[in-house]
Amino acid sequence: MIGLASYLCFFLTVALIYGTATLGLNLQWGSAGLFNVGVAGFAAVGAYVSAWITATPVATHWGGFALPIPLGWAAAMAASALAAFIVGATTLRLRADYLAITTFGAAISLELVALNADSITGGPFGIAFIPRPFAALSDTPLAFSAANMALVACVCGAVFLGLERLTRSPWGRVLRALREDEAAAASLGKSPDKFRLQAFVIGAALMGLAGAMQAQFFGFIAPDNYLPVFTFQVWVMLVLGGSGNNKGALLGAVVVWGVWTASGSLFNALLSPEWQSRGAALRVVGIGVVLAGVLLWRPRGLLGEQATVSRHVG
Repeated sequence: MIGLASYLCFFLTVALIYGTATLGLNLQWGSAGLFNVGVAGFAAVGAYVSAWITATPVATHWGGFALPIPLGWAAAMAASALAAFIVGATTLRLRADYLAITTFGAAISLELVALNADSITGGPFGIAFIPRPFAALSDTPLAFSAANMALVACVCGAVFLGLERLTRSPWGRVLRALREDEAAAASLGKSPDKFRLQAFVIGAALMGLAGAMQAQFFGFIAPDNYLPVFTFQVWVMLVLGGSGNNKGALLGAVVVWGVWTASGSLFNALLSPEWQSRGAALRVVGIGVVLAGVLLWRPRGLLGEQATVSRHVG
């Protein structure tokens, strides 16, 4: 029973970390209509920066300042926001597929840097011995897992409440107006580039926070943690849960992560050892089937965007 409770805490912790990244993507896509396919890249920036800030010094790579974890998370958000500003300032005038290709290229470039810059990122071996919150409780798995779940839940809850207020504010209404009819919103004196860049930067900062929490929770990161499949997972979580709805983003994260972990256990149990290496591809197929089924039943996702009526924009 204790083992089951510990695993449930572990499951919810990981799901809420993904949920934080999904909330960031929901601000970009659900509110502003920005097609960002570089989620993994911004999460990787946050993870590596947090690891450099909080880990102890080692001879194999740069960093290791042994600073407190909250400072590492703040630096991770700032670094991801800066990366998004650099990418966004030069690319956000692109639309739809062109923006997607650009952000995907940026994510792949960051992945290649992480893989090859051994003296900075540890290369393919990554960074180990990253300090974990509540490490003193590691001898008692249930207490350790429950404490980490509570911490991640508080952070994710604060992000959720902040975004709820932000998207319901005049700023959020401007984003939705630009998403629906850019020409009409611009005719009222609103700058599309300015508002889109702000949404892009804030969303990327949240992705960086998710990467930082993942790094601290697992105590290890490597380039393999931030492959394009990470972006695929976050996008499926958002679309399945309901784009434009923060509650849907969190629900989608929990549901998709549940399907992902359950399918992995099922394939490991059913497939022979020589086929288990292909289980990851089968999991992607399984998630695609689930997504298609849900969208046939509920085209707007499990919790679609709620209609809002406002008297003015801004």
